[in-house]
Amino acid sequence: MLSPAPIYLLSNHSRCKMSSSPKEITIIGGGIIGCCTAYFLTRHPSYSPETHRITLLEASNSNAGGRTPDSITDPATLADPETASKRNPAHDGIAGGASGKAGGLLALWAFPRSIVPLSFKLHDELATEYGGDKRWGYRRCYASQIDCQARLPPGFSSRMADKKNIGEAEPVSNGAERVSKGLHKNHKKGIKELEKLGAPEDLDWLDIEESLTAYEGMGTPDNTAQVHPELFTRSMAQLAEEKGVKIVTGARVTAINKTPDDKSVESVTYEKDGKEEILPTTDCVVAAGPWTPRLLPEIPINAARAHSVVIKTPKLVSAYALFTSIMLPNGFPTPTPRDSRGAPGAQRPLRGQQIVEPEIYARPDGTAYACGPTDDIVELPLTAAEVEVDVARCEDIIYQLGGISDELGKDGEVLAKQACYLPQGGPYIGEVGPTKGLIVAAGHTCWGIQNAPATGKLVSEIILDGKPKSAKLGGCDPSSKYVNIIGDDIVEARSFVY
Repeated sequence: MLSPAPIYLLSNHSRCKMSSSPKEITIIGGGIIGCCTAYFLTRHPSYSPETHRITLLEASNSNAGGRTPDSITDPATLADPETASKRNPAHDGIAGGASGKAGGLLALWAFPRSIVPLSFKLHDELATEYGGDKRWGYRRCYASQIDCQARLPPGFSSRMADKKNIGEAEPVSNGAERVSKGLHKNHKKGIKELEKLGAPEDLDWLDIEESLTAYEGMGTPDNTAQVHPELFTRSMAQLAEEKGVKIVTGARVTAINKTPDDKSVESVTYEKDGKEEILPTTDCVVAAGPWTPRLLPEIPINAARAHSVVIKTPKLVSAYALFTSIMLPNGFPTPTPRDSRGAPGAQRPLRGQQIVEPEIYARPDGTAYACGPTDDIVELPLTAAEVEVDVARCEDIIYQLGGISDELGKDGEVLAKQACYLPQGGPYIGEVGPTKGLIVAAGHTCWGIQNAPATGKLVSEIILDGKPKSAKLGGCDPSSKYVNIIGDDIVEARSFVY
């Protein structure tokens, strides 16, 4: 009679290690998608620093690109100094593109529907676990759509636009224009006007008497939230590094090398400090945003430049994300055309009227963020460090905000004028073609910050489980024939950087 085979009891940790084959994982891109991917890989049950080497490569080695020289360099100085993500000089370049210059809006009503609920939930869980309210400005908020009539800024008059020769236009004299009062200067009357429009009492940083003409709620704290995107991205990078991820900035990937039969990834070639390096790779995640097609031409992602400003307000403003429609009157500074280069001080008075739609996000650090429309006048540069800022487009936004709010206008202080490139056409999440280990996670349009946690978690599952488990990819799968339709819907919905 045979004796029974011995029974060995294994701890969960041991079982995970045995089920985890060695992997050399390379993540290309130090934006929010790449950093969330690195984070969730290190939190996967099968992750082991002994068997999994994870390297994140970021092409830029500076966060100064896409900001004017007089812009604030570290948003953490405005947040809680004890808990905000401290700046790590070795991480310069992380969040250097759209991930550091976005609005940071989160919403259950975002796109695409397949991954939004998971990502919104993960945002809340991350904030709870790591004190995200102080570390990266996480909070629930309202979202509203407003229609406004802008008032003319000082130095401009409708008479200026009527001049036959614009060059002969003369500024109006002091006191020639009636400037409406903000709500905080005439509280009772303002509240009465707000109630007629259906607007809430605490939206007290808009001028009511002449500006606000319509109000409609879009989101509530039950389904809408926000983060400071640069601080959130930096935190994800730091948390991933603490668990073993190697972060290399100033490393621009030039090639993804495959085996001779093209069946699997073999290595990644990158340039750093003028030298070419080859990194052995079994799994390669391309999370390079608008730069993704330079490595994966088959992924149809387009790039559009977006400008934004950050304004320090005289007092904390209530938690609203505002989707505006502002009517600019005759004589208002003419917005820079989408297809032309602007220049500081080149604004001319508008002939007739024009509607503009900047978006405004009040932040808990005492600032407000506002972004304008996209343009395509300047091609995508080599890296985020070379992004150009068209100051005139930033001035457009500043004028428009000042036309509806004193807090955002004459009483505010401009802290940053910036630009970034928005990836449009996706998102694409999943394996690319028949090559084993080649994964894309890019093209997240205006909802990149919102959908980054879900993307990171799903990619971690694709790599370590062999398939996504927490949500269905749906049209996000690059192999899906519906992905382009979904991508077009997202781009048409909004072209701003949330």
